[in-house]
Formats: sequence, C-alpha cells, structure tokens
Amino acid sequence: MATFDLKLTGGTVHLPSGPAQVDVGVRDGKIVQIGGTGDAGETIDCTGLDVLPGVIDSQVHFREPGLEAKEDLESGSRAAVLGGVTAVFEMPNTKPNTDSAEAVNDKLARARDRMWCDHAFYVGATNNNAEHLAELERMPGTAGVKIFMGASTGDLLVSDDANLARVLASGHRRVAVHCEDEFRMNAREGERIAGDPSSHPVWRDDESAILATRRILKLAREAGRRIHVLHVTTPAELELLGQHKDIATCEVTPQHLTLAAEDAYPRLGSYAQMNPPIRSAAHRDGLWHWLNQGVPDVLGSDHAPHTIEEKAKPYPASPSGMPGVQTLLPLLLDHVAKGRTTLQRLIDLTSAGPQRVFGLVGKGRIVPGYDADFTVVDLKAQWTIEESWLASRCGWSPFTGDTLTGKPIGTIIRGRKVMWDGQLASHAHGRPVRFEAVEFG
Repeated sequence: MATFDLKLTGGTVHLPSGPAQVDVGVRDGKIVQIGGTGDAGETIDCTGLDVLPGVIDSQVHFREPGLEAKEDLESGSRAAVLGGVTAVFEMPNTKPNTDSAEAVNDKLARARDRMWCDHAFYVGATNNNAEHLAELERMPGTAGVKIFMGASTGDLLVSDDANLARVLASGHRRVAVHCEDEFRMNAREGERIAGDPSSHPVWRDDESAILATRRILKLAREAGRRIHVLHVTTPAELELLGQHKDIATCEVTPQHLTLAAEDAYPRLGSYAQMNPPIRSAAHRDGLWHWLNQGVPDVLGSDHAPHTIEEKAKPYPASPSGMPGVQTLLPLLLDHVAKGRTTLQRLIDLTSAGPQRVFGLVGKGRIVPGYDADFTVVDLKAQWTIEESWLASRCGWSPFTGDTLTGKPIGTIIRGRKVMWDGQLASHAHGRPVRFEAVEFG
C-alpha cells in the first residue's frame, strides 16, 4: 500500500478531465497518486469542498523595495494565500526599478522564507536596458519582460515605436505589455477635471487603449515576438486580440469584470481609480461576452495598493491602483455562483491558462508529477468581505462590505498547508516558480 506525506480526501477534485470524487496523494511536494488508497502522515478532509488546481495570479505589485508603506513581499503574499492564491508574478515598478540582474537577485533574496506563496519577478523594459533583456529574461525566477507603453505608478516607460522595436528584438519569451498610448494621454490631459475621478476614463479613453494595442500588435508581428496584453478594459481590444491569437495572449481583471463607472466613481471616488480605468457597464458586459467566448487567457488581479492617505488626495493628485490579490478568487467564485461564467472557465483562467501562456514547469493542473498546489473552496459559503480579513498593508479594498457566494478555505503549496480556514502556517516557504524557457530554452 502506498504511503504519502499528505492525502486530500472526500472532496470534488477538478482534474483536466473534469470534476471527480477521488483522493489525492502527495509525496515530497509532488502529486503522486489520484484515486486509489494509501496511508498518509497528514490527511485533510475536504468533504463538501472543491479542490481546484492552485490559483496563479500573474500580475501583482507588492511594492518592495522602496514603497513598503503601501505593501511588501511578506504582506502582499500573505494576502495572496488568504485569498487562495498559490503563486504570483510580481511587477517591476519598485524603487529602484527591477531592470537589472542585481535588482532581480535582490528581490529573490528578499522573498526567500518571507513570501508565503511561490513567486516570479518581471524585469522592466527601459530605453537603456533593451539590448540586455535577452540575458535578463533567462534568469531563474524571472517571469519575463514587462513594458509600460503608458506611464502608470513609477517611471518605467517605453513609449515610442523605435524603442519598443528594440525591446521586442531582444530575447524570445513572451513580453507582457501595459497598453495605453502615452502620446494620446499627454495630449488629453486637459480632459481631467480636478476633484472628479469620473473624468479618469475620459482622459485615459478607449482610443488610448486600443491605439496602443494596435501598435504593439504590429510591432510584435514585425519582430516575430509573442506578447501578452495586460488588464484589457475594452471589448474592442478583445475582439482585435482574438484575431491575433498566434502572437498575442491577454488578461482581464476582476475589477473590470465587477465594477462599472456609473456606480463606482460616485460611490468609491478615487478608490475606484486605476490604470487602465474602470469603464462603463457596457464595457464590463462586453468583457464578459469575450471572456465566455474564450478570448482572455488569464485572470490577473493587478493588485496595486496605495495608502488611504494617498488615495484621499484630490483627483488627479490621487494615485491609480487598488488592492486585489486577496479578492481575486472570491469575486470570481461569486460570479460563478451568479451564472456569469463556469467553474471550468475560472480554472482555465487562473491555473491552466497561466501554465499554458507562460510555460510554467509543474504547475496549473492536478496531475501526477506536478507540484502539489491546491486551492480548496466552498462553493456554497455565503460571507461578507470585512476589513479585518484583509491582509494588505494598505488596509482597504473597494469590495469591503460586499456579500459573496463562494470562499477560499485552503491554500496548499507544494504539499504544505499554508492556509486553512483563515489560519496561516507557522512559517512562509514560498519559492521561485520555474519556467520552461529558463530551464530548457
């Protein structure tokens, strides 16, 4: 009879072939048996619960180094695992920017035994490091290269076509892109109304988004380089990206699938301010249409915290961004409960999708040989997001007070029970995510 370190019993396990009532055996941090029998050093009873592949959030800003008043690697990853997230890709707009080998290694050192979840770090593209990106993207622990075509938090920016082409010519991995056209936004700064955050999507309008997306698609095709368009906010972009799936993948966020300008700005003010902006209910409904058509590949939180004091500044002095890593899965489980999409599609967007898009080694599916990463959820639990549950250092969420159906119960990473029913393990043991392009490219 087989002997395991850990066994999950009694739950509905979501395998590549679909849901099944089977036990899962884990040894040395890997899945070794699905179904069958065997003894285990630890058994977790998942009766009445659903066992999903570990949720992967491929866009977070944890603000360390340099901006730790907003967040750090420990607090951000603690929020992640409390929300059922087993791995994150962290963004490069820190102080200093993550745009060199030294900066990547510094983040990896800071993360070791402080980050609760597994992790990888993006390298920020600049006009100065373009020729070095092919080496930087091959460093262990890197998620690839990130381009900001439009200015957001921080000073990472590659806005013109000549420098964008230089970036795309250096390296081979898929490049993540923030698509807002810097030139159009500069020309439209007069559209901002002091004290009125609802003017944010008027300034950073649909055209600024789709213009940048068209430009990067053209440049990517000329360079023969695969791209990943982050936080898409307009249905027109998703329709366009659906015509270029050979070179382009894309992401949507829970915020843009949940909030609508007509309600969000009057109710939340600058707390609803992010880049690209929260747009209209018609935009939100259009994102759902294309999501259920299968066009978006992944769901990322774009967790981008700022302090309450910063957010209280009058628009446009208020910074753009909101926390979201802890609420990513709860919001989507609620959308599943409301019939807006299926649990199968949610799993594709948060585990199988990231594995496929980024070439993760051993993550994203519940199959023998893969890392024993599981997100255990109660699909029927009804609960309210309370401030006391939030772990982000910024101390707020635009979704505080929302009552949801569906809740993360457990976060298991490489066979370790990191979170169960709101309680954390004694120590953080996050490790770098491995990528096929780095290991075998």
